[in-house]
Amino acid sequence: MAQLTDIDTWVFDLDNTLYPPDMALFPQVNAKMTAYVMKALGVPQPEADNLRHHYYMEYGTTLAGLMANHDIDPDPYLVAVHDIDFAVLSPDPALAKAIAALPGRKIIYTNGSAPYATAVAHARGLDGLFDAIYGVEHAKYHPKPSASAFQIIFAKDDLTPTKAAMFEDEARNLRVPHAMGLTTIHVAPDVAPDMAPDMADGTHIHHHTNNLTHFLQTLPT
Repeated sequence: MAQLTDIDTWVFDLDNTLYPPDMALFPQVNAKMTAYVMKALGVPQPEADNLRHHYYMEYGTTLAGLMANHDIDPDPYLVAVHDIDFAVLSPDPALAKAIAALPGRKIIYTNGSAPYATAVAHARGLDGLFDAIYGVEHAKYHPKPSASAFQIIFAKDDLTPTKAAMFEDEARNLRVPHAMGLTTIHVAPDVAPDMAPDMADGTHIHHHTNNLTHFLQTLPT
């Protein structure tokens, strides 16, 4: 089991990682994505919903599938699907304190857009805690879990993989970071580790937690 000592860069996913799934923010995004697919492709809601999910599973994001198969312009899409109500999120002072106490550099890396991530961080009371926020646009629209996405972002941030840790709710998005040498932490608030998807062997996961705040609070100093 990898130790979380000598870490100088802490990489946080956003959705269902820096806020719990029960705050129900991402269902709004899913609904916006389905609506966008309906309008852009001229298909009914059931087909659009199926495409949204299929592209997510096959390409890592719905956007990547739409770009590959339908030449969708990513920027208007990202604006549209992130035009949501952030009032469902509430500040988390304990999480903010735990992140602030981490030694070294803290960054957000999301398959969403950077403006969306900034809005989420603000709603959670996490303003000013992160040294950088990277969205899918910074990865040239390559999404996690593709290797090229991580290579672009980690090179942009100039982090040293063997001295970095990544927190992520999508287990499949930790395979490449693990292979690159990062310490990987699967954050699954409502799922027991042995029930989480894409974890048949768990060899790419160093740590599991169902409570990010508690996990950070109990790290050795």
